[in-house]
Amino acid sequence: MKTDKTAAPAGAPVVNPDAAKGAATAVDPRLLVREQGLGGYLTEFKRKMSAGDLGSIPVIIGLVIICVVFQSLNSEFLSAKNLSDIAVAMVATGMMAVGIIFVLLLGEIDLSVGSVSGVSGALVAVLSVTQGMNEWLAVVIAIASGAAIGAIHGFFFARIGAPAFAVTLAGLLFWLGFMLQLLGDTGTINLDGDGVVGHLTTYYFADVAAAYGLAAVAVVGYFLSAFLDSRRREAAGIPARPLTDIVVRTVVLAVFAFAAAIMFNQYRGLPLALVLFLVVLVATDFVLRRTAYGRKIFALGGSVEASRRAGINVTAIRVSVFAIAGTFAAIGGLFWASKIAAVNQGSGTGDLLMNVIAAAVIGGTSLFGGRGRTWNALLGVMVIVSIQYGLSLEGIATPINYMITGGVLLITVVIDSVTRKTQKSAGRA
Repeated sequence: MKTDKTAAPAGAPVVNPDAAKGAATAVDPRLLVREQGLGGYLTEFKRKMSAGDLGSIPVIIGLVIICVVFQSLNSEFLSAKNLSDIAVAMVATGMMAVGIIFVLLLGEIDLSVGSVSGVSGALVAVLSVTQGMNEWLAVVIAIASGAAIGAIHGFFFARIGAPAFAVTLAGLLFWLGFMLQLLGDTGTINLDGDGVVGHLTTYYFADVAAAYGLAAVAVVGYFLSAFLDSRRREAAGIPARPLTDIVVRTVVLAVFAFAAAIMFNQYRGLPLALVLFLVVLVATDFVLRRTAYGRKIFALGGSVEASRRAGINVTAIRVSVFAIAGTFAAIGGLFWASKIAAVNQGSGTGDLLMNVIAAAVIGGTSLFGGRGRTWNALLGVMVIVSIQYGLSLEGIATPINYMITGGVLLITVVIDSVTRKTQKSAGRA
């Protein structure tokens, strides 16, 4: 076998140090965008489009189209009352979609969240109404039960090796039966509309300062977060977002935030349900993007074997993610119970499961794992609930609603699949 004598041995000195000094250091062009101002972002936008990286653009365009179409059909669609009702109605599904996003990031699915939400509502109703337990304690038990149920599903999937689809499908049936058993012969338990659960969807901060205050906190919080992140990047010697860019983004956020505040104050004020939902979105987004735990979830969604070789405890992460899904399913169940001030045999059934999964996927979370943010739950559920309320204003029957929602979901999945193929051909997947 011949040896290539032209190849330099490992550790050999550089033959031409002057040429080495003059060589440019390779830098990912995406890192330079923040330093190139508007031109850099236009270049980055073109690069993303050519690589199939559409992000949230399709769903935002979809929301704009929905608003234009339904407003042209009925002037009440963009009224303060209707928008406020949409904001409250989307929270229950949105909470559950947040948990589903964690599971989807692993490239898995949880079909039990609807039944788990029903169990949560039934537990609160039985413990607080039938048994006379303190309602706060009943709520804590219900949420903890959701986490435990999710952990059980995660155990069978991660430790035993059963497919998540089969495990959670079994859970869907088992916990549905368990809920019906809890409710007993009557099948319906009414809740106190003035209680803890009742106030989740009926309480509004009537003082105008509440809505404006939340808008101000959101704007200032975003600016400080972006500014401090830019300073840290500059201190580390890596490309950072310029101050002008941060200011422009903050101004855009301020316009939307204060416009929403004005709208809420024209009706009943700031809904408690929306405040809680936004808090959850901010907290979970921080966990996914700013903690080692979140990075491990994304790593597992990219490659399980690579994650295992990197020292990640795959079993523990998987079990914890399903526990998170169960927790948010239970929280969503409480909001559903609050919405109708009761728990009945239909709780957690019907099209709820499909709407939860659709909200996550339509919002931009990939079904193939490794790509998504909890803010996708907000975008996705806004699309679904806006369609529902728009059709309701027009008096269009439920079957049409199902068909339209299904069509939107299919389009989203197709876009996701095409995006992945385009990224693979561009060498980015």
